[in-house]
Amino acid sequence: MIDVYRQVSVSTGSRLVFIAGQVAWGAGGVTVGEGDLAAQVEQCYVNIATALDRVGASFDDVAKPTVYVVDWTSDKMPLLLEGIARAGKRLGTTPVPPASLLGVAALDVPEHLVEIEATAVLD
Repeated sequence: MIDVYRQVSVSTGSRLVFIAGQVAWGAGGVTVGEGDLAAQVEQCYVNIATALDRVGASFDDVAKPTVYVVDWTSDKMPLLLEGIARAGKRLGTTPVPPASLLGVAALDVPEHLVEIEATAVLD
């Protein structure tokens, strides 16, 4: 199990990168893992990694993600953590800077269960 929560992140740098909320769309614009929270979390993190890569950054540069989960209840935590762990394994990193987790009523389309945005700091 990965260390999944940190209280504080200290970042230095001069360039802020704001990544809009990423949902579980695969490269073809089709939802990945319909009905599967862990699979959707994994895809969100993969999408964030892709955006980071395009600006010359990585998860090491992320100061804070914000996670929005539809109809959040604490019994969904194991699936959230599984998705983060799977993303970490797939990406070769541990994407766990301090984060905020918010329950929401709905997202952009009904099949999306999670949306994750991130802020990174680059030198």
